[in-house]
Amino acid sequence: MSDQQSYEGGPHPGYDPYGQPQTPGNWAPPPGQPQFPNPYADPYGTQAGPAQQWQGQTWDTQNHARMPVAEQQPYQQAPAPVQEPEPAFGPATLAGNARITDAQRARLEGRSPVIEPGIQPAALTALLGALLAVAAPLGSYALVVPLVLLQAVTAAGWFRLNGMWPARQGIALAFLGGLVADVAVLAAGREQAPVAILGPLGIWVLLALVLQLRSHASPDERMYGLMATVASSALAILATGYLGASAAAVSVGAAAVAVAVLARALPMPTPVSVVFSLLAAAGAGFAVGGLTDLGSQGAALGAGAAVCALIGHRVAGYDYPSRFVHFTAGVALPLAAAAPAVWLLGRVFA
Repeated sequence: MSDQQSYEGGPHPGYDPYGQPQTPGNWAPPPGQPQFPNPYADPYGTQAGPAQQWQGQTWDTQNHARMPVAEQQPYQQAPAPVQEPEPAFGPATLAGNARITDAQRARLEGRSPVIEPGIQPAALTALLGALLAVAAPLGSYALVVPLVLLQAVTAAGWFRLNGMWPARQGIALAFLGGLVADVAVLAAGREQAPVAILGPLGIWVLLALVLQLRSHASPDERMYGLMATVASSALAILATGYLGASAAAVSVGAAAVAVAVLARALPMPTPVSVVFSLLAAAGAGFAVGGLTDLGSQGAALGAGAAVCALIGHRVAGYDYPSRFVHFTAGVALPLAAAAPAVWLLGRVFA
């Protein structure tokens, strides 16, 4: 009877009908039963007891130690770039660049934007002029050889002087125009040289216009390319005037340009250098004219050719050009610019 009451009325061992269910963490053995250590009663192992010894392999704590907090570098954002007080200077572009050129900086500082080509390009100009002067008495076909070289250097130098590089189509078109003019003058003769020169010049202006209309560049860039192509073609074609002029005029004019450019490259003040160059060119024209049928009139022809040559020399030094410009435009422009004067004055003094 007591066993039945203890079974029906008493609580079941390990069960509490009004409390929390017995879990391994709060389970306790009935009274009178031996006490065993309960490993779930203290999940963090805070109860006192013998330390458990691990007999297997362990991690190398020396190699996997945690980095000290002081050595951890927090992520730092890169500092913002410092804005300049002054504008940045660079090469001129057609669009999309707010930087100013060295020439514009020179103007703002009150300095000249012109750099003279120097003695080395002047020496090359003198060499090319001497070749023209020597080849002219040998005949038109001998004169074509240095003339073609002059036209090639003129076409390349003008595009580089205008900051358009590489411009293979424009350079090729301008150089081809010079070759066509040479062939036309050789076929028509010196007496028909003006027509033979003006014909290719007009045609090449139309070709340059068509070439730029087919371009996919912006309107400003197409206009800039059109003007550069037309000017380069005109200079290369007008250089054919050496073929249309008499042999004596070519010899006198080319020699005068050679002497004038060399004198201009000497270290002297600009006004003094210009006057000295003109006088030297007149003297060279007088000397070479004495060897031809021009006589003393060679001095006037030499001075006139030197004026055009110095203009071309000035243009080649404008706007802070590069060394490549000096050795192309600086070499060719004095001779190319003097060609119309040599033809015209040669006709006047003939």
